[in-house]
Amino acid sequence: MKAELAARDGDLRLCLLLGIAAWFLFLDHVPHNAVSLLTMRNFGFSGATDLFVFIGGYTAAILYGTMMLERGFVVTATRIFKRLWQLYAAYIVLFVIYIDLIGYAARKSRASELIGEFNVTGIVDHTIRTLIHGLLLQAKPLNLDVLQLFIVLMAVFPLVLFGMVRRPNVTMAGSIGLYFAARQFDWNLSSFPDGRWYLNPFCWQLLFVLGAWLALSGANQMRAVRKLQELAVLRAAAWLYLLFALAVTVAGKFPQAGIIPDLLRDAFLPNDQENLAPHRVLHFLALAFLFAYMVPRDWSGFRWQALQPVIRCGQEWLAVFCTGVFLSFAGHLVLITGPDSLLMHVLVSFAGILIMTGVAYYVSWSKRQDHKPAFRTQAMTGLPEEGRFAK
Repeated sequence: MKAELAARDGDLRLCLLLGIAAWFLFLDHVPHNAVSLLTMRNFGFSGATDLFVFIGGYTAAILYGTMMLERGFVVTATRIFKRLWQLYAAYIVLFVIYIDLIGYAARKSRASELIGEFNVTGIVDHTIRTLIHGLLLQAKPLNLDVLQLFIVLMAVFPLVLFGMVRRPNVTMAGSIGLYFAARQFDWNLSSFPDGRWYLNPFCWQLLFVLGAWLALSGANQMRAVRKLQELAVLRAAAWLYLLFALAVTVAGKFPQAGIIPDLLRDAFLPNDQENLAPHRVLHFLALAFLFAYMVPRDWSGFRWQALQPVIRCGQEWLAVFCTGVFLSFAGHLVLITGPDSLLMHVLVSFAGILIMTGVAYYVSWSKRQDHKPAFRTQAMTGLPEEGRFAK
């Protein structure tokens, strides 16, 4: 397993997909943004959130799986909780500044609908209670749901990883069982002041654990997957399902066009994002199946200069995601207070992606400075060894 993990570490496909997910999440989080029509969710059942959660589980398993095999459960659990604290600290900073910024912008622009639109109504009447529930991940301001979900998934990841290392198939079966049980018995976490989580962690854990299971799978399993990818009939079935999902999604946006029968459209729409509908999982698996076949690990496109900003954003996904949350609100504020034109939508989207990319490059540069060796002058290196003249 250590050899398999070492072979999968440094896969640039993961960074590329994380960067794409971060960009798409930003575009999707700007309400009424015309450019968001180009993101994943408009071409099928799954979206950028699915990609983000799956890749998160895959990369976490590669990073901490090797550590658990070499250093044991206790050390690995402490490192996971250290990362969990970083995620939680980022969430707290985002939550406090975010709701304060929304309230300030609503007062200054006299656009009181912003408070309701970004789901921070409780901060007006119950400020302290809202902050307390926010610390407990029970508040649900708009656009922070993905980070809240990731915090919960990382909190239970030590146990998941322990099971994956010892009994991967049993652990994966348990994840599938929890998914169907949560859908059957309507399990979810409550939120403040009412309602439930937008992304049900009992269901969304399936994609996270599935990513970890694939990352920790053995050589025989990977050879079996590659053999399945070589079967033309399976690739054709995946393409047909993607085309079907595209037709259903377009039919939902233009019901008057009569692209597919109403009965079939109603069976798949509205797309159950909260509980991760099974046809949504199947759509994502079809995408992953075809992507892994068409884009090998040593794909020459990774050297293209045009893809470097996306890859860099994937490598620094946490800073990019947090920046995108603020930029999505700023972009929405610009769109509702400025001229409502397609050009403005394009400019806001391009400016946001440009800023996110700049943040990714800065964070990457800053990390390199921290790991550079201490500066030593020529005079210092030329000092005589201790005791050389003590004769």
